[in-house]
Amino acid sequence: MFKNQPKGLFALALANTGERFGYYTMLAIFLLFLQAKFGFTAAAAGQFYAIFLAAVYFMPVLGGWLADKIGYGKCVVTGVSIMFLGYLLLAIPTDAFQGRGLALTMMIGALLLIAVGTGLFKGNLQVMTGNLYDDPKYSAKRDSGFSLFYMAINVGAMFAPTAATALTNSHLAKSGLIYKADIPALAHQCLNGTLQDTGALQALQAMMPGSDVASMSLSDFSQYYINHLSTAYNLGFAVACISLIFSMAIYFGFRSWFKHTDVNAKQAAASNEKVVELTPKQTKDRIVALIFVFAVVIFFWMAFHQNGSSLTYFARDYTQDTVSGPLRIGFNIWPLFLIAVSVYTLFGIFQSESSKSKILCSVITVLLWVGAYAIYAGMDSTLHILPQQFQQFNPFFVVALTPVSMAIFGALAKKGKEPSAPKKIGLGMFVAALGYLIMLAASNGQPAPSALKAVGGVSPDPVVPTYLISTYLVLTFAELLLSPMGISFVSKVAPPKYKGLMMGCWFAATAIGNYLSSIPSMLWDNVPLWVNWTVLIALCVISGFVMFAFLKKLEAATEEA
Repeated sequence: MFKNQPKGLFALALANTGERFGYYTMLAIFLLFLQAKFGFTAAAAGQFYAIFLAAVYFMPVLGGWLADKIGYGKCVVTGVSIMFLGYLLLAIPTDAFQGRGLALTMMIGALLLIAVGTGLFKGNLQVMTGNLYDDPKYSAKRDSGFSLFYMAINVGAMFAPTAATALTNSHLAKSGLIYKADIPALAHQCLNGTLQDTGALQALQAMMPGSDVASMSLSDFSQYYINHLSTAYNLGFAVACISLIFSMAIYFGFRSWFKHTDVNAKQAAASNEKVVELTPKQTKDRIVALIFVFAVVIFFWMAFHQNGSSLTYFARDYTQDTVSGPLRIGFNIWPLFLIAVSVYTLFGIFQSESSKSKILCSVITVLLWVGAYAIYAGMDSTLHILPQQFQQFNPFFVVALTPVSMAIFGALAKKGKEPSAPKKIGLGMFVAALGYLIMLAASNGQPAPSALKAVGGVSPDPVVPTYLISTYLVLTFAELLLSPMGISFVSKVAPPKYKGLMMGCWFAATAIGNYLSSIPSMLWDNVPLWVNWTVLIALCVISGFVMFAFLKKLEAATEEA
């Protein structure tokens, strides 16, 4: 699967991996940070989360437009510099009670810098990746190349929840505290006078290992806990600064591998390089086809990005916070990583051309499995799990299933039966709907979120983690059909003069979907659980049917690309 790929792919993919690791570490705890530090309701935190995601994914439109004028590489480097300042500002601890206005202002300023920097970086790095495949030597490898690029992104995302959790627990332990999902909300209620029965908070306080904590008044304990939990989250945000340094070291260290891709149409014309010329009709047809695809995938991203909002709420309030048995292996990133790598070495056994390579891949595969089992065997019989840890399953599934996806579509391509990119996108919408059917089953018999306050804030009969894990698995199948194929499609079909802008518009569609992802959060405290999941199922199914209804026109408009 790695054979005959341009070497620039690996440099650009790894540069993106570092940046995405920091971003997803921050994102894994961002919503929890908002509620813990500022006492935001689920609706308010979800709205904040959605606006930020929308800004992050809308800014590539401006970044792409600018890159079409001044160049992709300049925008990438400028974007990383701005992002670094944003994460640095977000990592500075502030008191949640003294100077609350300053804390909010600093956070909003940091988020704005991160959004602007991402807009300059993300889309343009992917345009440069697509430019690698304009060379006829590599053109047939475009879809598989973007699958590998997307897999590399998710390697970073896979480790993010674990990094965030480790930093959170480490800082709290040093402060004589432990993490419990309901403490921040109870602490805020205690401070604003809405908590009438303080027995629950006192019971939680008594669980804390620090002797000083046990002697505090409830008010002092509440402030102490919120400030220290917030600082723990700040440490998670600081990880992003380090990861950006890693990204830029790779980008500049291996720039010679992809330097030739850092040329837009304007720069190529100025240096008398050959530029593909399209007729006005071809340009119009391609742009119309792309805009139609952008409109449809909005609803996929609305459904998919529940991972940081309603699915996190479900993990926190409706899912068991302990796990035992074989399922424990899923909550330790290291055996997951070894299993994911073993998928690639397993494929290497069958794809290697020499006996020596086959034997080497076989030995490495067995060692990886033995290592994964050894870690699993040494784990506690029962693990306490945190809500954000569920977010590591989606990137794990992406990394592990990418070779499977590439093998299936590669085999279909050899037979001339590989589905077109628009068809894959339509299929992805239907698969996403199946994911929320699982959540519909998981929610059967569960009280509405508005009723949880009467029973202590969490379900009296929480479901097993398998429901959420299965949902993430199915959503990953949908993502592999839609996201890397969509990015590849844009890089192939976009008119040369508008490559940066069209890639930016792909992310703008993601931005709109991200903002609409706040709808389930806004409904969360007002409707039964099944209503949220049914809305998402209906939107995905309708979008899939619309995609197939216009499939022939889309394929006709882009068949010459």
